[in-house]
Amino acid sequence: MMKDRLSGQIDLAGLFGTGAAPLSIKTLALQGDDVARDAEAICAVIGSPSFRDGGAAGMSRPGGLAAEVLKAWHRSGVDLASQLHGSYALAIVDTARQCAFLATDRFAIETLCYRADGQMLAFADRADRVPGHGGELDPQAIFDYLYFHMIPAPRTIFRQVRRLPAAHSLLVDRNGAHVQRHWPLQFDEQHRQSFAPARDGFRDLIRESVAEQITGHQRVGAFLSGGTDSSTVAGMLGQITGKPAPVYSIGFDAEGYDEMAYARLAATHFGCEHHEYYVTPTDLLDSIPAVAQHHDQPFGNSSALPAYYCARIAQADGCTKMLAGDGGDELFGGNSRYAMQRLFEFYHHLPPGLRRAIEPLCEDGSPLRRIPGIKQATGYVRHARVPMPDRLQSFNLIMQLDPASVLNPDFLAQIDLNEPSRHMQATWDECQAPSLVNRMLAYDWRYTLADSDLPKVRGATQMAGIEVAYPLLSDRLTDFSMALPPDWKLRRFKLRWFFKEALRGFLPDAILTKKKKGFGLPFGVWATRTPALRELAEDSLRTLAGRGIVRADFTSRLMAEYLPGHPGYYGEMVWILTMLEQWLRRHDTQAAQTRAAR
Repeated sequence: MMKDRLSGQIDLAGLFGTGAAPLSIKTLALQGDDVARDAEAICAVIGSPSFRDGGAAGMSRPGGLAAEVLKAWHRSGVDLASQLHGSYALAIVDTARQCAFLATDRFAIETLCYRADGQMLAFADRADRVPGHGGELDPQAIFDYLYFHMIPAPRTIFRQVRRLPAAHSLLVDRNGAHVQRHWPLQFDEQHRQSFAPARDGFRDLIRESVAEQITGHQRVGAFLSGGTDSSTVAGMLGQITGKPAPVYSIGFDAEGYDEMAYARLAATHFGCEHHEYYVTPTDLLDSIPAVAQHHDQPFGNSSALPAYYCARIAQADGCTKMLAGDGGDELFGGNSRYAMQRLFEFYHHLPPGLRRAIEPLCEDGSPLRRIPGIKQATGYVRHARVPMPDRLQSFNLIMQLDPASVLNPDFLAQIDLNEPSRHMQATWDECQAPSLVNRMLAYDWRYTLADSDLPKVRGATQMAGIEVAYPLLSDRLTDFSMALPPDWKLRRFKLRWFFKEALRGFLPDAILTKKKKGFGLPFGVWATRTPALRELAEDSLRTLAGRGIVRADFTSRLMAEYLPGHPGYYGEMVWILTMLEQWLRRHDTQAAQTRAAR
């Protein structure tokens, strides 16, 4: 059983002085010694927060990390979270103020889940470890998973449990439970600066961020995909240590998926100690159940499995910590959809009258839709007229397939198909930056980083028993990116213009111009060629249909017709359904054990 890193259960009646019994702080646990108490409060912290004045909590200050955070709480109260930098999750119970306070860092590098029912506040760093969560699954969360391939905060797979969104805190007092953002999404789009000093400052910040993360470790390695972000981190790691940096890369023996050549290029350029591993279909058979069941809720990012193998070989090689390159795309404008959405935004600059005249000609029944060349132009109009952020999900897999054809009718009746759209709109509205690119970046900080990529890497490294850090997501680099002019991130249609120009001469030109794939998994291709892998998927989908979640006729068509015809496209649906079923099997086991223990 996984050990709690941070968990607690607070009797609110005792805290607020409304019960006969005094305050009872039950099962408060923390891995390590990061718990501090005084006459009025108790504080528990995980991660590595630092204060705005530059002092690292628990490093140079006496008393330890939690003690310093508790002192800051007594000075500042709920404003504490806005004064902390770095990765952290914390819980404070204050009997004098009669409140409990939970908070997570800017990107939810460390996570915190909770349930609050007016009588009890329970929390843990994992949704499945929140005391008393009851185990009741939320059908809407399952649909959210099928829509996003993960479950965005604040919802979790458990009906009674919520996850604190990134950069948010929870205050529970006599007035109830209040969730609020402690780090505002404020971009400085008017700031102008010269390129040369900005470039030099940027390089210095990367170097400082990498240097901070290797302190106290004898051997630190780095993920290396061959993209700009991981190559930058690997190169800086070698420069700082003055010796070949241990770097770890994953390859696939499948056309269109392997980019080991770029990883080798970066490793040679920086003189790294390069370790390669080629994931095979047999690896998938061995690891799919374990990877799916490690996560605290269903998780469908298919890069999770190769990331696990990468972390595992690093741990076996003696590394105690890995550096990941996540964040560069989302801070500096590196995803191709940023340029694509700029193209679609041009349509909205046309006069409204002209748009009203054009749009009827682009409907399904229009004869123009049957003319090659013009059909593509009508497709542009049809796509461009969808408002942001819904446009980002115009080709969402389950919506393209039609939920009614995928989901069991009884299950479909329990969910709201429009809930993901409302969630996206609320996230989009949080950031009021004038430029499209900055609003998309802030949007991706939630969906791409906090709810998908970071849980992927966190889960992979936890399974492998190794620490992980994200130097490109340091608060100083984040603040730096938020003060860059928007056209330094997306210049016309050129992605991450400043990032690449600032690192020209440091990174090889071939890496600056390549298209990043990362550790994408050729699951669909392999499932059509490997009988045992196909059998695993078919067994998972049959069982999932038997649970009444998906339609049996859909899973049959998916495996017999859709997957063989387009394995790269439909393989993603097979993957997320397989991972859902594999996670549910672990949940079944835990539920049975709970019933037996009663």
